[in-house]
Amino acid sequence: MGSILKKRGNHMAVTKADILAFIKAADERIETHHQELTDLDQAIGDGDHGINMNRGFKAVMEKLPGVEDKAIDAILKQVGMTLVSTVGGASGPLYGTAYMRAGMAMKGKETLAAEDISAMFEAAIGGIQQRGKAVAGEKTMLDAVMPAKEAYDAGIAAGKSIAEALADAEDAAWKGVAYTKTIIATKGRASYLGERSIGHQDPGATSITYMVQAARAVAEAK
Repeated sequence: MGSILKKRGNHMAVTKADILAFIKAADERIETHHQELTDLDQAIGDGDHGINMNRGFKAVMEKLPGVEDKAIDAILKQVGMTLVSTVGGASGPLYGTAYMRAGMAMKGKETLAAEDISAMFEAAIGGIQQRGKAVAGEKTMLDAVMPAKEAYDAGIAAGKSIAEALADAEDAAWKGVAYTKTIIATKGRASYLGERSIGHQDPGATSITYMVQAARAVAEAK
């Protein structure tokens, strides 16, 4: 990985090869954990989150060779469009919008600096909030990804590397996942359970934390 990361100040610039590696790493994590995600969803949702996400990322991997020569924004847009069209339930539109918005935020960029990663987080979060009409504290993926962004930004501001900041982001995301066990779901199928949703972790918060984990792994493998 070292050969595809370029020095930029105190940070390593993220390249298109890194983005492609991230998508592959995300697919591997969804594949590995899809049964866990489905089990979590069976407790409070439709019971198919892991199955749907796995199907979606397999479709992404099938299309990836066709866009590997495209720009970063085009690659992320393709990922998003594929997830929208292949992942069932609410997850497809939410994840798809997140990836498409992240891609739009990177339009015209050949390499990404530390602040660009933050901008992708922000764009993805904005897309999820708009599409899902959700805010923090409603037992959704936002409860993991929003603290992840805050931790990432704090790490970069403190002079940490992208990899170190993403490690902080993953740690914060897992704490967010744990937090979802303590609150009542007010969005989606889980909201029908009311107080009975307490004690169960949100599958969407869990799957998006695996995405952050994938990004951390790619950044560290240099």
